[in-house]
Amino acid sequence: MFKFVADEVWAFDSEWVPDAASGRALYDLPKDMPERDVFQHMWEQAGASEEQPQPFLKLVQCRVVSIALVRRFTAYDGTISVELRSRPKDPDDPASRDEAAIITGFLDSVGKRKPQLVGYNSQGSDLPILCQRGVVLGIRAAEYCQRPEKPWLGKDYFARGSEWNIDLMYTVGSGGAGRASLREIASLSGIPAKLDGFDGSDTPKAWLDGDVAGIVRYNEQDALTTYLVWLRIAHFGGHFTREEYEVEQDRLRTMLERRAAGPDGDHIARYLEEWARLSRSSG
Repeated sequence: MFKFVADEVWAFDSEWVPDAASGRALYDLPKDMPERDVFQHMWEQAGASEEQPQPFLKLVQCRVVSIALVRRFTAYDGTISVELRSRPKDPDDPASRDEAAIITGFLDSVGKRKPQLVGYNSQGSDLPILCQRGVVLGIRAAEYCQRPEKPWLGKDYFARGSEWNIDLMYTVGSGGAGRASLREIASLSGIPAKLDGFDGSDTPKAWLDGDVAGIVRYNEQDALTTYLVWLRIAHFGGHFTREEYEVEQDRLRTMLERRAAGPDGDHIARYLEEWARLSRSSG
């Protein structure tokens, strides 16, 4: 169990697809080979089968296409606010979709704000892919990478067991056969997960079809699910009373209602509807 809730918490999630440029370089494929064919070749090299047509690829061979987060922060006057953020900010803008820009924007913001990061399998996937791809792309993330000489002297995103890099998967169990997936622990807790029949295995197809906006929408929903699971675990761990836990959920709900009423808010409205339905069922 994590020891405290920081004044600034980012519950985040990232999405990635096979990186065609890496596939062409690693397997000496023609430069003009279509991206779809490169993806297929990379999966075949990783042992694709009829049962598992898209096997896991090493993170370094993949391209980060979206990062989403729920930010909970305490202002100087003690007011607590929450907001939903995502990159690329404009999925239709090629410059905004640039992988280096997505990773740099996120890591630079983490380095400056120094939030308590919260993810689900983030220590095994989300943070390692950002570091590996950052190295490959020649990104500089000095502030994010700063480490104190001793654990109690500052914030450290690399130390094992760090309170600034909380992986909820390990908070509630382990990485072995008994581990709960985010979908399992969310669904059984009355929290929406994997709406619209979309999951991570659909991300490559959406990318190849040019539906980056769809990936961002899915990514935002996963970040919301991660945040709600974090709230529930924080309540379990004694960081919130029952009344405070209800207030925290209401705070998020109010923010999402505003987002749902705005442009491109349909996926947020669906998330709210599913959350309400699950809450009624579990109540």
